[in-house]
Amino acid sequence: MKKIGFLSFGHWSAEPHSMVRSAADALVQSIELAVAAEEAGADGAYFRIHHFAQQLASPFPLLAAAGARTSRIELGTAVIDMRYENPLYMAEDAGAADLISGGRLQLGISRGSPEQVIDGFRYFGHVPPEGTTDADMAREHTKVFLEVLKGEGFARPNPRPMFPNPPGLLRVEPHSPGLRDRIWWGAGNRATAEWTAEQGLNLMSSTLLTEDTGVPFHQLQAEQIQRFRTAWEAAGHNREPRVSVSRSIFPIVNDLDRQLFWQQRDSTDQVGRLDGGNARFGRTYAGEPDKLVAELAEDEAIAAADTLLLTVPNQLGVEYNAHVIESVLTHVAPELGWR
Repeated sequence: MKKIGFLSFGHWSAEPHSMVRSAADALVQSIELAVAAEEAGADGAYFRIHHFAQQLASPFPLLAAAGARTSRIELGTAVIDMRYENPLYMAEDAGAADLISGGRLQLGISRGSPEQVIDGFRYFGHVPPEGTTDADMAREHTKVFLEVLKGEGFARPNPRPMFPNPPGLLRVEPHSPGLRDRIWWGAGNRATAEWTAEQGLNLMSSTLLTEDTGVPFHQLQAEQIQRFRTAWEAAGHNREPRVSVSRSIFPIVNDLDRQLFWQQRDSTDQVGRLDGGNARFGRTYAGEPDKLVAELAEDEAIAAADTLLLTVPNQLGVEYNAHVIESVLTHVAPELGWR
């Protein structure tokens, strides 16, 4: 394991138990948690993007602000739903945020998850061409986005521009060199992981797989990772790929931890239905540090990945989530080979 970061959905709610009562709270506290995680020694701050929900939705202002407040930590998404994106506008926003952060963006993108509204992407002006699906549209948006990120000119310049143009075709600006190699795809099954490798994208795999073969979640995810690496090698890409997995991990080191998570100490995988098919959900890891070390050492997918993202209960507030991250980094991660 090379890197450990956190993953926040950025929920907010006016309920009495929530420390995050508004969209402003969610955004500001996300930045504050990135700062706190960097101070604790974590390697990454990642944010989940959902539209039409009381959660984080517009990633690039958040990433740019976090980039301006931090200096070392990676900043990313897990994931951006490409059905909703204008790929050229996205390339501009991503390039700007990456330049502000000094080249620290790690952008996770995907087809997206089940939505809050019916065909929400249509409200954003995106309609799949006749005979295609919304998944096809997401991949087409991704193809254009990745092509634009290469930084090659493609737009014919106006012969009478407002400002002088450089020679040749023009590209989207600002361009951030190297960002193309820091794009990840959130793959929900083994076949999609192979497609991810063929596109030259890094692999993100979460606590959910949209298939079930009857084996434990971590073994199915480890097979997904192996298929990705095999496909990457077959594609002949000239760099080493990165792979991340997400986990809910809560060391119990004080009375408050025990109060919040003692019931999760015997958590197991869950199998259910999602989008009309079987899905397997990974377990929560909660317990005293020595118990967690022993359990996590048996997690084959964590062993196969280079990056671990800790899903955090953001509505418990910045202070408590910073404590959770620091507890993992202090009491668990070193025993698993981190640094």
